[in-house]
Amino acid sequence: MPKVDVVDLKNQKVGEIELADAVFGAAVNEALIYESVRHHLAGVRSGTAKTKVRREVAGSGKKLWRQKGTGRARVGSIRSPLWRHGGTTHGPVPRDYSYRLNRKMVLGGLRSALTAKLRDGELKVVQGWTLADHKTKSMADVLLALQAERTVLLVNTPEANRNLELGSRNLPGVKLVATKDVTAYDLLAHKHVFLSEAAAKKLSEALA
Repeated sequence: MPKVDVVDLKNQKVGEIELADAVFGAAVNEALIYESVRHHLAGVRSGTAKTKVRREVAGSGKKLWRQKGTGRARVGSIRSPLWRHGGTTHGPVPRDYSYRLNRKMVLGGLRSALTAKLRDGELKVVQGWTLADHKTKSMADVLLALQAERTVLLVNTPEANRNLELGSRNLPGVKLVATKDVTAYDLLAHKHVFLSEAAAKKLSEALA
């Protein structure tokens, strides 16, 4: 089982924790990670692109001129797709891009992403998010002490931590998620991952 240092908010080592080998020491399956990320992105895709067909565009439905005798091509409506400002043929319509992915594949991708982060030295276990106040500056100072660069993913247990929520929400590149909402996409989209000690234990138990 991999042993990981536990640090406090000043980045001082205060202990060690043993993490589940099946979760943080699994074989990194890049294909599973790819499928997990693709599944997540498909689920959050809006799919709201829409064009108007001939029955929806503005314009009269009256026949513009008589069928025969004018020398012109026959035409039935100003809303024809052949005309400027007419309807669109075979245009996009709102749709749901999400699809179902086997639960074992989702969990496998999550284990692979956690293992890859730990292997690359981009995952830290923090003793607890006990902040003195809810100020953004205080949270920024904590992340600076933890040597966080660029983007940061904070993982905590689902229990409410008001100071952590308020202190981190306005920091650019910082995202706070509960253990039940962690995805392979979030893990890979952020440079550093900080787990609370309780969250690390919860993930070890839930994904083992």
